[in-house]
Amino acid sequence: MTGALPYSVLDLSPVKEGATPADAFRESLGLARHTERLGYKRYWIAEHHNFPGIASSATAVLLAHIGGGTSTIRIGAGGIMLPNHAPLTIAEQFGTLATLFPGRVDLGLGRAPGGDRLVAAALRRGLGDSTDRFPDEVEELRGYFRPPAGRRAVRAIPGEGLEIPLYLLGSSDYGARLAARLGLPYAFASHFAPAALDLALRIYRDEFRPSSSLKTPYVLVTVNVFAADSDDEGERLFSSHRRMVLGLVRGVPGRLQPPVDDMDALWSPEERDRVEAMTRFSVVGSPASVRRGFEAIVKRTGADEIIVSGQIFDHQARLRSLGIAAGALASFRQPHPPIP
Repeated sequence: MTGALPYSVLDLSPVKEGATPADAFRESLGLARHTERLGYKRYWIAEHHNFPGIASSATAVLLAHIGGGTSTIRIGAGGIMLPNHAPLTIAEQFGTLATLFPGRVDLGLGRAPGGDRLVAAALRRGLGDSTDRFPDEVEELRGYFRPPAGRRAVRAIPGEGLEIPLYLLGSSDYGARLAARLGLPYAFASHFAPAALDLALRIYRDEFRPSSSLKTPYVLVTVNVFAADSDDEGERLFSSHRRMVLGLVRGVPGRLQPPVDDMDALWSPEERDRVEAMTRFSVVGSPASVRRGFEAIVKRTGADEIIVSGQIFDHQARLRSLGIAAGALASFRQPHPPIP
């Protein structure tokens, strides 16, 4: 039977102008506790590197901090960039998390480096090898979490037998096809790369093969949300996120900046078009506007779960935004049976 549509949160542990990573970690823990009280299902953080405004690089370490300060909300990576790591290392890290916080840990996997080529090289990623090992690495990682069988030469301890739920992340048809072939849930990064959304979801559902962990397709869609008491205030909160994306467009990423009333004073028409293309999958404004935005997204995507993202400079305004979003999402129904 279907039930209420689950809603979750993706956090990058943003470092704001004038603040430090320590401040970001304190706010992330406060955010996780707040979303736990609001009924959010999962609190995920994403692996990024060499971004002055993102403090979630040591993803498993930060999740241990969050898990120790919460009690019921699921915690996980949205995601770990698997080509940066040996699968055994990730199995041991997340096996440790799942041992510390049983029944609460998810592991989302991405294929990008979480940074530029210099970052990839610094992480010892094989840039000169064109072989795509990602599917094999996903299968290797799955194997470490399976129950003991025979005499394994290499075992993940802790990790073995824990069957930690895996999710594939993507922003193109590649991830959709692989998630479908492996019978895994698929989380689409529409919050920053919405162009291929409709195609990717269609491919995933059309090509899905049931697996031992998932019998029917399960789609998670990430949405930027900037909710406030009025449409004008929501747009103002949105400007901090737009400023962050503008820095990426210019190739000069920085710390999260305060909101402004007029973005036209900061960007050129060409820059505006690029930022808006990257952030068009956003829900902005008053509670009524936010609900209408979610209705359109759920109708368009048939999402089984909504993941709320969005960088907001003021911490209290961010908590308020997540409260409005939860109020709007609580009445939606899930099209398919839930998964853990």
